[in-house]
Amino acid sequence: MPGLRNACVTLHGDLGAGKTTLVRHLLRALGVQGRIKSPTYAVVEPHEAPGLNIWHFDFYRFADPREWEDAGFRDIFASPGLKLAEWPDKVASMMPPADIAMQIEAIDENQRKVIVQAHTALGCALLQGLAQV
Repeated sequence: MPGLRNACVTLHGDLGAGKTTLVRHLLRALGVQGRIKSPTYAVVEPHEAPGLNIWHFDFYRFADPREWEDAGFRDIFASPGLKLAEWPDKVASMMPPADIAMQIEAIDENQRKVIVQAHTALGCALLQGLAQV
């Protein structure tokens, strides 16, 4: 899907809802090889899939807005590539609008409820592409 090259996807949900697990499965489906670490402590983990740069963010421990600039996040979000952001509310004023927002809720240990919303034209196009698959 060519639109992924510039997409921003936010993942919302409580601790343990399955945000990182969903990202791991998505990265595997996109062709990411090797170990896929959680960015909980590093804040961001870069990945490469065939023809696609991917950044997986976890802003759960994000505390200082100056870190956004110091870490180069503005440049990453402005560059081509898929950006996947957990806990985006922690940086809402600094982050560009999400193309797609996913709300994940744990129903029980094995079941999740996921609500997916498109917030941009790119997000709508991506969801329409998924519906056709």
